[in-house]
Amino acid sequence: MRQRAAELYRSVQQEICEALEAVDGSGKFEEDSWSRPGGGGGKSRIMRGGALFESAGVNWSEVFGTLPPHFSAGVNVPEREFYATGISLVLHPRTPMIPTVHANFRFLERGSVAWFGGGADLTPFYPWLEDVQHFHRTLKEGCDAADPAWYPRFKDWCDSYFYLPHRKETRGVGGIFYDYVGVDPQILEDPSKHPHALDTSVPLEEAYQFASTISRCFLPAYVPIAEKRRNEPYSEQERLFQLYRRGRYVEFNLIYDRGTTFGLKTGGRTESILMSMPPMARWEYSYQPDAGSRENELYDYLRPRQWLSES
Repeated sequence: MRQRAAELYRSVQQEICEALEAVDGSGKFEEDSWSRPGGGGGKSRIMRGGALFESAGVNWSEVFGTLPPHFSAGVNVPEREFYATGISLVLHPRTPMIPTVHANFRFLERGSVAWFGGGADLTPFYPWLEDVQHFHRTLKEGCDAADPAWYPRFKDWCDSYFYLPHRKETRGVGGIFYDYVGVDPQILEDPSKHPHALDTSVPLEEAYQFASTISRCFLPAYVPIAEKRRNEPYSEQERLFQLYRRGRYVEFNLIYDRGTTFGLKTGGRTESILMSMPPMARWEYSYQPDAGSRENELYDYLRPRQWLSES
């Protein structure tokens, strides 16, 4: 399964990079291969200064070694040996009319226990309901191929995970987030901390098939939105609002993101871990959007909503 998962995610990285280069029209990914001193390595692909994407990172990695003491990875097993492979991507478009997007898909082992995790979420600045619904509908179709009960569970998990308690708002309009698919839920270190995890174990082969399907939902979920909004006009004020909202992205990634924490604590490559940061961002003291403005409208989107039941 290690080999199959690593090959799956290498293929998905290639598919996504080729598609994004075609969408951008001029930007090209540069590949940076790296090795991890503790075991393994990866290939980081970065696009900078594209016509559509101000920055884009699509990373593949395969790392292994021994976890630091007291770092559990969420499962209650005595072994400290770990293995992880997957892809992680963040796209920061130049225009504020196209959402920032994040996705990661991974396979992990802790001792003799193995599972799949991942997800995708959308962070618009000037949202359209139809775009949000398209993104969620495409991910739902991928989940439904495995089990129709999974999308609502993973959608709720995404809403609760990508949340900034100090701001009392979600990072964006969500998507799906899942973890521990393929592991017996009885061995989770503290099941109460994972109320959205599956109640029953899923055979690892079925978990792999789901991982293959859902990772290939990313492009049809996001690319049509980028294509539709790429020529929307925008002002300097709207660009400044985009940079202000990118600050929230930075806050979440540096304070709450588990992937950032896992990568840094296990000796991952700092440049690849922090490639999710936007190339430009700004903070403004006590900012309040004008009532009735499109900037103010965004805040109604930054809360859990049942997007697919809205008209």
